[in-house]
Amino acid sequence: MLNDPRSHGLWEKTAPAAPQTASLQGAAKADVVIVGGGYTGLSAALHLAEAGTSVILLEAREIGFGGAGRNVGLINAGMWVMPDDLPGELGPVYGERLLDLLGNGPRTVMDLIDRHGIECELERQGTLHCAVGTAGRKEIEARAEQWQRRGAPVELLDEAETEHKIATRAYQGALLDRRAGTLQPLAYARGLAHAAVKAGAVLHTSSPVVSYDKTANGWRVVTAEGSVDAQWIVVATDAYSHGPFAAVREEQVHLPYFNFATVPLSDNLRKSILTERQGCWDTKEVLSSFRMDKAGRMVFGSVGALRGTGLGIHRAWAQRALKAIFPQIGDIAFESEWYGQIGMTTNALPRFHKFAPGVIGFSGYNGRGISPGTVFGKTIASHILGQMSEEELPLPLTDPQAPAFRTLKEAWYEAGAQVAHLAGARF
Repeated sequence: MLNDPRSHGLWEKTAPAAPQTASLQGAAKADVVIVGGGYTGLSAALHLAEAGTSVILLEAREIGFGGAGRNVGLINAGMWVMPDDLPGELGPVYGERLLDLLGNGPRTVMDLIDRHGIECELERQGTLHCAVGTAGRKEIEARAEQWQRRGAPVELLDEAETEHKIATRAYQGALLDRRAGTLQPLAYARGLAHAAVKAGAVLHTSSPVVSYDKTANGWRVVTAEGSVDAQWIVVATDAYSHGPFAAVREEQVHLPYFNFATVPLSDNLRKSILTERQGCWDTKEVLSSFRMDKAGRMVFGSVGALRGTGLGIHRAWAQRALKAIFPQIGDIAFESEWYGQIGMTTNALPRFHKFAPGVIGFSGYNGRGISPGTVFGKTIASHILGQMSEEELPLPLTDPQAPAFRTLKEAWYEAGAQVAHLAGARF
């Protein structure tokens, strides 16, 4: 995307085309203007347009340019925070409300895919959170117990069961979450865009917002070559925010994450590795993830940025780690490589902001954008349509607040990932 093969890698090579769009030219009017063409903005546009609301979406680059087009493609339920810890972070009302909403988030994603016929390589067999060592085993045991107590369809697997699912002896067990799944993330974003256009939403790309101002009847959002007057502004820019909503980006610490995709595996390997096509990630602090795409490519990733010295370090580590986890694969070539940024909040939980009356947005997905982004876009639509009051939202109202030493932390994460991978850690 934008002539950078390391921005979206495999996903751009294999995703269906996005709908035809153009930059905003001249003055326009709508009931709602949405800033950002990722999962949140596209879901909000789709649900609002389906309800008969006029919507204009402004995307600074291309549909799915940010995290929506770069992530691993795991449709996870919940957040990184342990289920029992959420009420302590958000209070009993918001904590349980968010648990319920995001616990059922993958179902919302899959229902949308089914209803709109989105071609995005959807797999519904769940995900596997893989335990590395004794500490990792204790972590997934605690997470399994907390979700099971709430009636979630999660299952704790022992070493043998994990080996049977994945075809590796690298882990001491895994947590199988049957609510979850995988998809081709950029294809899903583009599919949402097609559905939104079909419902009546207007999408403009290459249209970064430079300012917004109050008018007599609402708000005016201004781009370099046009403007939109609307009663509501939905801020859906998240970790890639710039311009007038840069505060959303500045309240998050960027954690770089890369992926390598192999050439398609042989038929024999595809029939023996990840036969149920679950997506996987492990319990290490510098975590790894892997999954298969529809063509049988192994998509393998970890923390780090593919730039400067990191490119060679992370590529060499990925080759070693993949071979250590799956020795039966042997030496295999990487077909694609790409990376992006995960926006991490101070408590690893999302945020709801009201920048002004009628100017609202969710952000801060902490590496779990597919399900929360889709769900929060639908939630915003319900709120604007009058179906959900501000007090009924799944998160309390907060003001953007930049964390201390954000720039230093980002440099530390990028350098620390290189040190960890250079030190010879296999997985």
